[in-house]
Amino acid sequence: MIKHFKVAFFVSLLFALPGFAQQDPQFSQHMFTKLYYNPAFAGANDAICGTLLYRNQWTGFGGEPKTAMLTADMPVDALHGGVGLSLHALDKLGAGNSLNIKANYAYRTDLGNGRIGIGLGIGYHQESIDGGKLIYNDAGDQNIPTGTQSGGSYDLSLGLYYNTDAMYVGLSTSHLTANDIKVGDVTTKLDRHYFLMAGYSYDINSVFTIKPAVMIKSDIVETQFDLNANLVVNSKYWIGGAYRFQDAIVVMAGIELIPNLKLGYAYDITTSRIKTYSSGTHEIVLGYCMNVAKVVKRQFHRNVRFL
Repeated sequence: MIKHFKVAFFVSLLFALPGFAQQDPQFSQHMFTKLYYNPAFAGANDAICGTLLYRNQWTGFGGEPKTAMLTADMPVDALHGGVGLSLHALDKLGAGNSLNIKANYAYRTDLGNGRIGIGLGIGYHQESIDGGKLIYNDAGDQNIPTGTQSGGSYDLSLGLYYNTDAMYVGLSTSHLTANDIKVGDVTTKLDRHYFLMAGYSYDINSVFTIKPAVMIKSDIVETQFDLNANLVVNSKYWIGGAYRFQDAIVVMAGIELIPNLKLGYAYDITTSRIKTYSSGTHEIVLGYCMNVAKVVKRQFHRNVRFL
């Protein structure tokens, strides 16, 4: 009966929720995906930046989540801040899929030794299920979909982001309106999520820089902590590690292939109860930033000698 469909659907959603019971994807290299979590980051680099990320979680599990993510942002002086676009597609998570696309704007202004941004993200979130991938006992039940069904809703996020040359801290929330999404006969709610991110850059000497960072994610019911640090060599290579409480130990490394083009890789060693069934998680990120030439406004002054 339909209860088998509901069980299969929620099992699919369970496997779509990496790490703990939340609906937003997690990334081990979150220092490169700030815009996805916080719309107030838009334009913070004072450059036109784009990031591509692919994550294959819990390889070998079967039906494991595979996530593709794209972000792009740039400063816009005329808008007193920056704009950006973020998109993620969560695919092959059992029978379920999800898609989130969001346009972001951040108003940015000077504050102390740095700049603060206040951001708003407006977009669309969709959930879908492929009935052909469901396993059930009641063949021919009209309530069980045999094809693909989907549903979606508008989505809002808010954020604050402050940064100086050496540090950053951001606070944000996603799925602000906590809308319902109906897929077939099943209705699920987009739970509101909260994110706190912070990082610091410390120059040990002219060669080595250490960059610790933290990411705290919560849907109120559960909270997850990510702690990581990277050692950067000659501003070109980095190697580091992270610990995600009750979920994984992460090793990561990266290189600046050419000026402003960076390639990073992370491998999650699963420590949760599914470690027996998973051979780990692979994540690769590619990012590029192009500096924006500042337009210098010419100023004219009247010489009193010619008045």
